[in-house]
Amino acid sequence: MLGALLSALVLWLASGLVAPVPTGWRAAGTVGFALLAVARDAGLLPRLRLPQNARQVPQDVLQRDLARGALQFGFEMGTGVRTYVSASLPYALALAVLLANDAGVALLAGLGFALGRAATPTLRFASGTGEEWDDRLIGRLPLLTTGAATAATAAWTVLALRAW
Repeated sequence: MLGALLSALVLWLASGLVAPVPTGWRAAGTVGFALLAVARDAGLLPRLRLPQNARQVPQDVLQRDLARGALQFGFEMGTGVRTYVSASLPYALALAVLLANDAGVALLAGLGFALGRAATPTLRFASGTGEEWDDRLIGRLPLLTTGAATAATAAWTVLALRAW
């Protein structure tokens, strides 16, 4: 939670730089990038590479001190900076927070990102069959990523239309 809120805070602080851009243009930019995210996740733009630090938090973080290691691991995963990001939606969300220039939007996005990041390990653990759960997830991942990006794009489109 703290890592995601820190990322949201940084994006919100940086959003002051786009404040002079008209609201309608910022809304259109959010929807436009979200549509690119949907197209990328649907496989229509496979060559569109998004920046990421493509490495995971090292396992030795947990081995040094379990409690502090778990907090550090969770913090780093929550920021979304030191991990693999397989879907385009987090990038679209980051841009939406940046272009929204609204502290409430940043807070809600940070909370939503944190809950989303926590959902996968929580559901995997609750299933009791981690390996089988992983196999089912891999089979459904394209539908999940494209569906989530499509739903977010629809929501952002409605909000953008309200802004005009």
